[in-house]
This record gives sequence, structure tokens and C-alpha cells, in this order.
Amino acid sequence: MEQLRSAFESLSQWWFDLHFSRNQKRFLALIAVVVLLSSVIVVARGNTESNAVTEIVPITIAEPEIFVDVTGAVNRPGVYTLTGKSRVIDAIKAAGDSAPGADLSTMNLARVLNDGEQIYVDSLVVNGLGQRISKKTPSGPININRATARQLDALDGIGPVIAARIVEYRKINGSFLSVDDLQKVTGIGAAKFAQIKSKVKI
Repeated sequence: MEQLRSAFESLSQWWFDLHFSRNQKRFLALIAVVVLLSSVIVVARGNTESNAVTEIVPITIAEPEIFVDVTGAVNRPGVYTLTGKSRVIDAIKAAGDSAPGADLSTMNLARVLNDGEQIYVDSLVVNGLGQRISKKTPSGPININRATARQLDALDGIGPVIAARIVEYRKINGSFLSVDDLQKVTGIGAAKFAQIKSKVKI
């Protein structure tokens, strides 16, 4: 307390000893007050900003959508919109799940879907003894996305080995988007494809 009083007295003595006019002293005092107030404001604002918590806004990235046509032995056939990472089983569930008598054994239910493809669920055909039997071979061009290995084997130049490869290709890659895609199957070259092109369809 004594030090504060001594400092005040020294400051007062210095003020009166200044060789300034009264107006100059007033102007100097005004500048000192402005500087003091500015310093107080800057310090107060700095403390407020440092205490403010930065709000973190999460960024949500929407998954791309795909359109898939689900048909065959399902409860609600139709075109469905699914997320880009959906699998065959998701498409079947979107279509109301498989219908009674559906045969899912020929499908890879875990395969990731492609935009614009068709998922066809076969029906299980059994005889009077409860044994599974092949469907009747359709007349005319056969659908390479629905044909069984036995139906494909019936095509000229397509033996049981290549027929099995076609079915396996569908399981892994999904439905063929065009007849020309048959040439992506190992063992089907340009000559063999030309031989069967008129006998198959999508």
C-alpha cells in the first residue's frame, strides 16, 4: 500500500513538473486513457475468443445409388434403388424376399451389385418324388442370364465345361449386359461366339 502511494506521488510530481501547457497536458491525459481502454478491450476479447469452443461439423458423404431389376421367383418383382455397396441378397430382400419354390442355389448371394443389372431368381422344379429336375428347354434363343448349365450345354459348340464357366461367370460378375459379353468367358472366342450368337439373347 505504501509503495502504491509512493508511486502515485511520484507520478503526480512528474505530471506537475512537465513543461507543457494545460491544453497539452489534457491532450496527453486523453491519449493515455484511450490507450488504456484499448488495451483492456483487446485483453478481454482475447480471453473470450480463447474460451470459445470450436464447433466441429461432421461431413456426411452420401453413398451412390444404383438401380436393379429384380424378377423371377420373388414376392414383389420390380426395379429397386439400392446403395452402391448392396449385394444380391439385399436386392432379393428389397423385392419382398424370395417366393415359395425359389431356387437360390445357382446364385452368389454375397456378390456386390452393378448399376442397371437384372437379378433373376429361378424356381425350383421337383417331380412327384420330391426330386429336383431340369426345366423344359425353351424353344428359340435362350436367355444367357437365366439358362441353366444343361440348357447352355445344348448349344452347338458349348460343352459342359464352358456351360459351367458361363454359370460361374454370372455368379461372380452378375448378369450379362449384352450378348457380346459372352466373349469374356474363357473358352468362347470370336469363332465360337459367331456360332451361337443367333441362338442366345438377354
